[in-house]
Amino acid sequence: MTPTRISIFGLGYVGAVSAACLVREGHTVIGVDPNQAKVDLINSGQSPIVEDGLDVLIREGVSAGRLSAVSDAAAAVAGSEISFVCVGTPSAANGSLDLRYVQAVCSEIGTVLKGLKRPHTVVIRSTILPGTMQTIVLPALRQASGLEPGKDFAVLNNPEFLREGTAVNDYFNPPKTVIGALLPANALPLERIYADLPGPKITTSLETAELVKYVDNVWHALKVGFANEIGAICKQLEIDSHPVMDIFCQDRKLNISPTYLKPGFAFGGSCLPKDVRALTYKSRQLDLKLPIIGSILESNELHLQRAMDMVTRHGRRPLGVLGLSFKPGTDDLRESPMVELVERLLGKGYDLRIYDRNVSLASLMGANREFIFRHIPHIAKLLVPTLDEVTQHADVLVVSHNSPEFEGAIRQIRPGQIVVDYARVSGGRSTAEYDGIAW
Repeated sequence: MTPTRISIFGLGYVGAVSAACLVREGHTVIGVDPNQAKVDLINSGQSPIVEDGLDVLIREGVSAGRLSAVSDAAAAVAGSEISFVCVGTPSAANGSLDLRYVQAVCSEIGTVLKGLKRPHTVVIRSTILPGTMQTIVLPALRQASGLEPGKDFAVLNNPEFLREGTAVNDYFNPPKTVIGALLPANALPLERIYADLPGPKITTSLETAELVKYVDNVWHALKVGFANEIGAICKQLEIDSHPVMDIFCQDRKLNISPTYLKPGFAFGGSCLPKDVRALTYKSRQLDLKLPIIGSILESNELHLQRAMDMVTRHGRRPLGVLGLSFKPGTDDLRESPMVELVERLLGKGYDLRIYDRNVSLASLMGANREFIFRHIPHIAKLLVPTLDEVTQHADVLVVSHNSPEFEGAIRQIRPGQIVVDYARVSGGRSTAEYDGIAW
């Protein structure tokens, strides 16, 4: 690892931890903060925040002459190769972010870059919403410097995943390292700095990197809220919630895993809707208000409506449906979101043909057969035996299953034909002719 000269703007929680840990790894760091008290604490070898192990790292860094702090932004940028922006983005009453500090620091850095005759990298480590790099950071840097971000100097977004109380350990043992880059080549200086850290290292777009931090934190909040709602039910039923959740967490195949965490179509089938309804009903019996669990079915219904809108906004009546059962590899139609969607489209007068190699009306039995004939009495007239019959009929092709045969059909669509894909069969991004439900 080549030692790097780094300036860090903002000596709060993220900035102080990042500075101390980078110094421990052999880099030279200049901290920048308008608060003179923080500057003085750092320069005296003391931590401006309470965080386990941080005071030792700061004291060692200052003693080694590789950690210092100033209030002069110009000197810090001029004396460094990389500038980290770690200033706060406090929340307003309406939930929006106060970005004035990010914008101000970017302007300060940009002013110095205007006269700098060597490469420099600007890294935004502050937590910012998607689009902020494009609408606030890049314009501020561009206007102040007169230079073009990404071309004349590198610009990156590098979200942090530090937890208060374990931040130093988290820095050296990150769950992942994410670098968002305007151009892939921009990421090289930061990739070299993080090369020795464990865990996956992902270089991606600026917008993806901006959003990842929010996805993480909202997911963590959802997990806490979900666990507490289960705890509330357990309390009322006089069941110890901890053994229940201990058993839940032992399932690493479905529960604590990537399973079900890729955006796609609405859920359905004979289990999930029924069991969510049952537990919601039980909570009402117990006089418990559980908004997370209680909103799951509503969220699913809204997603189904989004799927419906994707079809109807094209205004074309001949439709083809590829996949009718609630998931691939089964003939189970009970509470399939595609059955619900077909029922609604028929009610609006759409002309449909449906193909699903696993669904044979002759072999459907019991509740499964009763369900489909109750919801779509004329299903026999809609189901066709070949994929070609659907693709030739349809102006809009609706795909609900991730099947190799459907992928082939998408590749052979005729000019002007539209594909509405709920399963991301092609792996592509949305275009005028190919519309993905969540991508």
